Amino acid sequence: MMFVCNDPEPDTDRENLPDIEAWVADNDTRGRRLQGGALASGSAATTVRVRNGELILTDGPFTETKEMIVGFDLLECADLDEAIEVARAHPMAREGRLELRPVLEA
Repeated sequence: MMFVCNDPEPDTDRENLPDIEAWVADNDTRGRRLQGGALASGSAATTVRVRNGELILTDGPFTETKEMIVGFDLLECADLDEAIEVARAHPMAREGRLELRPVLEA
């Protein structure tokens, strides 16, 4: 799973920024991107917690951070090295941050 996050300190080199539509098309064609999409803004979030049996709902994201998850891509890669190469070509590698995590088998 690749979490796509914003970053308050993007790359300052604005030349040759990758095109997201080309990245999606390339990885869809190669069968490496199984699913993906953008998320609504953090202001549309609802945080759910249960404490001592009580449901606690909070509007907006719970985390106190400038970085937020703004999208995701479910990737099918042979190994971490391939996933890193896929992530490296994503526009948000320069504009934000990409977090790669293996999906655990049930």
